[in-house]
Amino acid sequence: MNLVLLAQEEIEGDIVQLTDFRAEHIRKILGLAVGDTLRLGIINGKLGQGKVLDLDMQTVTLKVQLDREPPPPPLVELILALPRPIMLQRILKQAATLGVRRIHLLRSAKVEKSFFHSPVLLPHKLQELLLEGLQQAAVDTRLPEVCIHPQFKIFMYDLLPAMARTGCRLLAHPGLENTLPEVWPRHHKESILLAIGPEGGWNNFEVACFQEQGFAGFTMGSRILHVDTAVTVLLGQIDLLQRISSVTTSAYL
Repeated sequence: MNLVLLAQEEIEGDIVQLTDFRAEHIRKILGLAVGDTLRLGIINGKLGQGKVLDLDMQTVTLKVQLDREPPPPPLVELILALPRPIMLQRILKQAATLGVRRIHLLRSAKVEKSFFHSPVLLPHKLQELLLEGLQQAAVDTRLPEVCIHPQFKIFMYDLLPAMARTGCRLLAHPGLENTLPEVWPRHHKESILLAIGPEGGWNNFEVACFQEQGFAGFTMGSRILHVDTAVTVLLGQIDLLQRISSVTTSAYL
């Protein structure tokens, strides 16, 4: 945990008292003492620091100073064929760490209906996993939004057309010819919709639906990856391509 996140209602004036896992982390992992400081943030709010005023075996008391705005929301929205619950937990944490604006969990032909009844999809569990990933990142307080879509066609034809109309639409699918750099638009600074299917990819109908909605398809190579690996790799590649695009754009100014 590189950033301790607080709910606004936990703070009284400029003081917060922690008695949960965060207090234990401050005592045992960070090893802080009275007078030491650590990074703090308000969930979906400002960043700053906390100064340890007092601590014992049950409670850590901090003085809170929040003086920095979080970075702009990430550009990426992730469209993900709902994976197995154990894999979804890893993906949610990794996506929050790497930075996404929104996560759409979608039914596809290869997704079992039972996955949509998993306790992992309960609001409090989703928030717990996202907070864990966000606190690892240490640079942001904005929780990604999670949207659940149990019907593929409703998402595809009723919801998707209105999403990020001016943005970049990307479809990861094995067996296609182009790679991600080959379909990446130059000087891109707008929102990004990234669709990642189940292991083995989307079926032909689903690929055609995405392509009809303006998604540029690309392959990640000859190897079939676990979904959590694909998400991590692609978010890292997109971040790199955004940085390259920004440098290239600056060179023309």
